[in-house]
Amino acid sequence: MHDIKAIREDASAFIAGLNRRGLDGAGIAAELLARDAALRTLLMDLQAKQARRNDASKAIGKAKQARDEALAATLMDEVAGLKTAIQRGEELERQLESALRAELAKWPNLPAVEVPDGVDETANVAVAARAFEPAGVLPAAGLARPREHFELGELLGMMDFERAAKVSGSRFVYLTRHLARLERALANFMLDLHTEHFGYCETSTPLMVRDEAMFGTGQLPKFAEDLFATARDGAMAEHYRDLGRAEARGEDTAQIPFPSDLRLWLIPTAEVTLTNYLGGEILDEAQLPYRFTAHTPCFRSEAGAAGRDTRGMIRMHQFAKVELVSITTPEQSAAEHERMTDAAQEVLKRLELKHRVVTLCTGDMGFAATKTYDIEVWLCGQGRYREISSCSNCGDFQARRMNMRYRPAASKTTRFVHTLNGSGLAVGRALVAIVENYQNADGSIEIPAALKPYMGGLARIDRAD
Repeated sequence: MHDIKAIREDASAFIAGLNRRGLDGAGIAAELLARDAALRTLLMDLQAKQARRNDASKAIGKAKQARDEALAATLMDEVAGLKTAIQRGEELERQLESALRAELAKWPNLPAVEVPDGVDETANVAVAARAFEPAGVLPAAGLARPREHFELGELLGMMDFERAAKVSGSRFVYLTRHLARLERALANFMLDLHTEHFGYCETSTPLMVRDEAMFGTGQLPKFAEDLFATARDGAMAEHYRDLGRAEARGEDTAQIPFPSDLRLWLIPTAEVTLTNYLGGEILDEAQLPYRFTAHTPCFRSEAGAAGRDTRGMIRMHQFAKVELVSITTPEQSAAEHERMTDAAQEVLKRLELKHRVVTLCTGDMGFAATKTYDIEVWLCGQGRYREISSCSNCGDFQARRMNMRYRPAASKTTRFVHTLNGSGLAVGRALVAIVENYQNADGSIEIPAALKPYMGGLARIDRAD
């Protein structure tokens, strides 16, 4: 969320940043500053009324001492009127503050200076120094027409979309036997690498969160349609009983809202739970940076993906991911962003998978990010690079939304931390990359050397009997 004080002091920087995002920066700034001015005017009026009430209250005592009952009565009437006016003003203050906060929360983070301008992914810029080619030749390299992962998975008899659709609908899958074990092996390999080599703290997190947690990381209110909601305990049943009673009374049930306090959201990524873990707290600078990792299922409605990647495991409603989150001082965050991207890349390097890194342009960057690197792995079955990780520096944008601060050494004041998040990696897409790049002509899959210890020494996945 944005800082209204910073906008007030340097509106031009805010306007320029939103303009680079393709928004009407001047119009948005004008609206925010008008709301801010109204609030500040109200606060000054309240302060004046409170000061006058205090003075009048003191004057009442003096008037009574002087036995001037008429003056005392006049002053008491004035104090009563001021009390009523102040109460009304304080209620209006709460309304104006809430409206300003809601307006500030609507707009995306400002892009870093070095982020390239552009409207979509065609303006993303490859980071040449981060490109990776495996030293050896992968099995699929010699095939005239490599198969896609869903062809191979079905040929092996270990990837079943049809039965998943029968049970859950589209964009779900059953993995069985060695592919199920490969998925588990990948997650364990990633967690071991991130905890043992990069010092992340392994964490087991909740999979359902309140509205406040989704707001904190920026999923709410803007992206509610991309999420899955559920209800707490038996509250949903009671809600529907209320609807039934209202319908029996002939009331319009469409006007009865779903109570937000009954709702829990399935996490779209462990970024939500890991970043919110320290939300609302004041941290000690000496403890920073915090680094967390978690392997969780993730749930997304893919509301904007109609007709895209309808076959296979690229775009699922439920998928597994190993997430990385860092919480740092502002001075640490740029270097931490590079380090986090190194950690995500190291997974692919050890799996010997060809990949590249691109800096996302202003039009392709996520809502909460100030700078993002996407890591794209080569899928020979598709003959193209596909995203397997996004590593983002969010600056203090999320920290403001969840009020997460730290106290610098030898300081009495606090500052907002910086938060970063990245996939380390999307487990399903890593499995896709291995299946496609390590395939043989007969449809069998070689196991990368780094994963063999996690597969009980299995060297190759062959068709199920």
